[in-house]
Amino acid sequence: MISQTAEYALRAAVCLAQNEGKPLTTAQIAVITKVPEHYLSKVLHALVKGTVVRSQRGLHGGYLLNHAVDQLSLWTIVNAVDPLKQIESCPLKLCAHKTNLCALHKKINLSMKLMEDTLKSSTIRTILDEPSLSIPLRES
Repeated sequence: MISQTAEYALRAAVCLAQNEGKPLTTAQIAVITKVPEHYLSKVLHALVKGTVVRSQRGLHGGYLLNHAVDQLSLWTIVNAVDPLKQIESCPLKLCAHKTNLCALHKKINLSMKLMEDTLKSSTIRTILDEPSLSIPLRES
């Protein structure tokens, strides 16, 4: 239920967290996360604009997380690149529904709320501490 952009932003944040304190270039992050470099560049710019990451210029430049891993929620990351939206009126534009959501759209909204709550209560530290993280997202 999250966009590919949000997925890529989350991968980039986890990668930066696993390489804590070491600036990584767009090219390095792209290789590690298996995200197309051109697309990743746009995602990283959005993360900078959203103050999730910062860029460091120069010979040993790159991107770094702007927050401690135990303070950076997955919600903050997703919200910086592609905020989740609640349904406020019938997406089908049915006059009978107006602003009263039908049962289907109420369920969808409930699912979105549960996802929002989960993302808000989960930090990058939560992900790093997960023993089932089997995809290595760190530089070799």
